[in-house]
Amino acid sequence: MSMLQATRPDERRRALAEFLRSRRERIQPEEVGFAPGGRRRTPGLRREEVAQLAGVGVTWYTWLEQGRDINVSTQVVEAISRTLRLDRLERNHLYTLAGLAIGPVTGDCVGLPPSVQKMIDRASPYPALVLNARYDVLAFNDAYCKVMLDFTQVPEDQRNILWLSFVSKEWQCSFADAETMKLHMVAGYRAASADHLGEPSWQEMTQRLLTESAEFADLWNRYDVAAPSNKVKVVDNPRVGRLEVEPVNLWLNRLGRTRATIYTAADEETETKLRILVDGA
Repeated sequence: MSMLQATRPDERRRALAEFLRSRRERIQPEEVGFAPGGRRRTPGLRREEVAQLAGVGVTWYTWLEQGRDINVSTQVVEAISRTLRLDRLERNHLYTLAGLAIGPVTGDCVGLPPSVQKMIDRASPYPALVLNARYDVLAFNDAYCKVMLDFTQVPEDQRNILWLSFVSKEWQCSFADAETMKLHMVAGYRAASADHLGEPSWQEMTQRLLTESAEFADLWNRYDVAAPSNKVKVVDNPRVGRLEVEPVNLWLNRLGRTRATIYTAADEETETKLRILVDGA
């Protein structure tokens, strides 16, 4: 083992200790229910107060802030993250420093800035939606509802493209080549899942799909991997018939986990039909 490899764990633990201390010191006691006043040698919360709020031992938390080599669980890191009121980027940083896979964030499906919804709304008459790597639908525009599927009628906890495609009886796939689409989606999900091994939300989703859909299980067990496609797709719309749309994928964060897909018209006939469907023109 090289000297660099030997020091990396120590460096990570020191960085973790410094980060925890900086986040602890920015929180005022009265913000979290402790009485203000009294003599405090350092700003913000005391270590024992963080330990109390997070439900962990004072000695264990002190060792964590001292950069000692101790075992850290996901549940404890999540409790500390909530106690220190970390935002999403800070939370992810804490998980990384602790050497853990980044866990799911509560409310992840509604955490998009309003500017993203405004962008896809302006894409009309082109159908558009926002997906994360797990194929959860995070946002959609009115054009998507009129051309593809009306997501306003789908319960929020079912707004996942994989679930709707393979399990839900309410899903009426508009794409003519549905079988190829499903194969490609599962391959994309398989590729993305490598970054989320051990995460409860991903494990639960995969197990539910395997249990509920033999078709998904068959495709999953092929171990194919793929990236999102820009290939022209054919949509069968009950009102105007055949539409040829070309997806444009816009990545919304630097990790490439969330994307906006806008289905642009691949020909003039489709352009006209989309305006009829969406604008009534």
